[in-house]
Amino acid sequence: MALLLLGGIGAGVVGATWVMGVVDDTPDIEQIRPKPAGAISTVYAADGTRLGFIAGGDTLRTPVDGRRIPLLLKRATVAIEDKRFYKHRGVDYVGVVRAAVKNVTEDAASQGGSTLTMQLVRNLYITANRYRKDITRKIREAKLADELEKQHSKEWILVSYLNNVPYTTVGGQESVGVQASARVLFDKDVSKLNLAESALLAGLPQAPSDYNPFSNPRGAKKRRGDVLRAMVDSRYITQAEADEATAAPLGVKSNAFYQQRKEPFVFDYVREQLIAKYGNDVLRAGGLRVYTTIDLRKQEAARAAIRSVLYDPADPPAAIATIDPANGHILAMASSAIYGDEKDGKTNYNYAATAQRQPGSTFKTMVLMAALRKGINPDSTYYTSKKLEPGWLSSDPTYEVATFGHSYSGSMSITSATLSSDNTVYAQLDADVTPEAVRQAAYDMGVTSRLDAYPAEGLGGLTNGVTVLEMANAYATIANGGIRRTPTIFTRVKLRDGQVQDLGRTRSKRTFTPAQAEKAREVLEKNVQSGTGVSAGYGCSAAGKTGTTSDIKDAWFVGFTPKLSTAVWMGYKTPTPMVVHGMSVQGGTFPAPIWHEYMSVASDGYCGSDWPEGGTFESEPFFGRFASTGSDDDDDYSYDGTDDGTTDDGTTDGTTGTDDGTTGATDGETGVNPDPGAYARPPQGEPDIDTEGGGAAAPGN
Repeated sequence: MALLLLGGIGAGVVGATWVMGVVDDTPDIEQIRPKPAGAISTVYAADGTRLGFIAGGDTLRTPVDGRRIPLLLKRATVAIEDKRFYKHRGVDYVGVVRAAVKNVTEDAASQGGSTLTMQLVRNLYITANRYRKDITRKIREAKLADELEKQHSKEWILVSYLNNVPYTTVGGQESVGVQASARVLFDKDVSKLNLAESALLAGLPQAPSDYNPFSNPRGAKKRRGDVLRAMVDSRYITQAEADEATAAPLGVKSNAFYQQRKEPFVFDYVREQLIAKYGNDVLRAGGLRVYTTIDLRKQEAARAAIRSVLYDPADPPAAIATIDPANGHILAMASSAIYGDEKDGKTNYNYAATAQRQPGSTFKTMVLMAALRKGINPDSTYYTSKKLEPGWLSSDPTYEVATFGHSYSGSMSITSATLSSDNTVYAQLDADVTPEAVRQAAYDMGVTSRLDAYPAEGLGGLTNGVTVLEMANAYATIANGGIRRTPTIFTRVKLRDGQVQDLGRTRSKRTFTPAQAEKAREVLEKNVQSGTGVSAGYGCSAAGKTGTTSDIKDAWFVGFTPKLSTAVWMGYKTPTPMVVHGMSVQGGTFPAPIWHEYMSVASDGYCGSDWPEGGTFESEPFFGRFASTGSDDDDDYSYDGTDDGTTDDGTTDGTTGTDDGTTGATDGETGVNPDPGAYARPPQGEPDIDTEGGGAAAPGN
């Protein structure tokens, strides 16, 4: 009936044949996919606290259930936009006739006549030229509106309209739907709007720019009055109620509700990970509910620990990252930096997850893991601590290594060399197990930055450096008994269509035997008890390693307990030698105490020693080329790699290598502007060597 009448109207205006041609050319509504309207995505911390919102491009939209929309707002919308809404079936014939005649007589396609249903069709189904006003578009809208009304209730149509119509633009972002618009205009949930606010909101869709209450308060107030009078005419409110609402102030307030964020560095990281997993299109479409692993209590404990040690505003920044070894959940990712534009001491640079920095002697643990894979017993394998003059390594004639202060201890075990962080012993061990094996061990622990298998890498001399998060994850593999897990900041994500994806169960692979992991833990536990990491001890079972670059531009402590793996780093954004509180910085003098302060709180009272069962470490005969306990002419030893002399020669705590001007080619400055090529695989992403489950890895795998 509607289309016949519409055909009659068209016949009187431009010809029945043409009208019916337009109708026939318009697909049925079942054949048209509604335009996916962008929506706000919401991000939550582990305890359910909202961290903030991610807007779908320049659109702010948060769909709500119709029960949250006030009846007054629904009535205000019907009164001003479509007062016969509950009487027609999608097409208001009287309005269409009036618009058609007016358009022809005035030679302008300027009149309305569109019902709420037709406007909904325009917003959801007719996206091309939807702002062009002509009779063709109205005929198409009318056909689809008629079909839509046959499929849905009036309430469904009204709520859909209220969730999808644009209301205003503020700060370059368009608020679509009543919930986002109520937040932008009044800083209220839509359910809390009163009559005056509802009337103001209902009057905006006809001309959002003209009636914008921030830029044109007089026009907005006049439009609100129009809505209130229409509500009185429709007998939705009394004249007294209208008068009271007319006298009320507009009540709008500038606010940044959708820009408010807790833990903004974490928030940016979450957004990057969402794009990496789902792509930009999904994020722009929005409507996600993102639940993260971030523990807000640990976040605050991390910042408090940094402040307790680095209390002077002139002190260098520091960062902390914590991972749960059992499941790979990122529990904390915090720094001393203040988030903001790059001015006034603020930054949006994530020191915990983005900065690739030189790891110093914390990378000796990778050498230790490579040695354990070969069955080398660190307690009974000895090397001679001595200055290694140029030429000691035939594959790299210019490579030389010294200890800090140039004091040497003679014959010492690998365990003892770990506790004193002796460069010369570890340089020889690295050469014996081969830098290639050390690189593989690092990858299998969870390092994702690109490594080159240079001899100096075992002492922390990396071309690109590593992130704090990487190091926390790498040491978590030891804490987890040799099982590497892919780190994640998500527990689950509820997609736009309602599907819930469980992302808390991460991929894992056994890359070291339980015995190898336990032996490494024993050595690193001794380091906290009586080695360079004593300042990290807090009276509970803990293991870890210090690290300081030879030019003192980076300092670290990376350690773990049975429950947490935490990396602490400090350094300036532009790598600069550090002197703090009149002291030369070392991993044991500042990062280790920060680790101590943080873990005392972050452990949540846990002080157990239930490490994973490791079994007996089975050592094998070892005949290293440089080990004093083996043959000097091991026929199996070979190393074809070369060191270009441009990497940091490894720095440690109290026993750093010589600072001979052959530090990293960039001195870690690639961390300031990370280059994707600096990664062997996506940073903190799925390692390409990872597989589901898996048994014990073969040595050197």
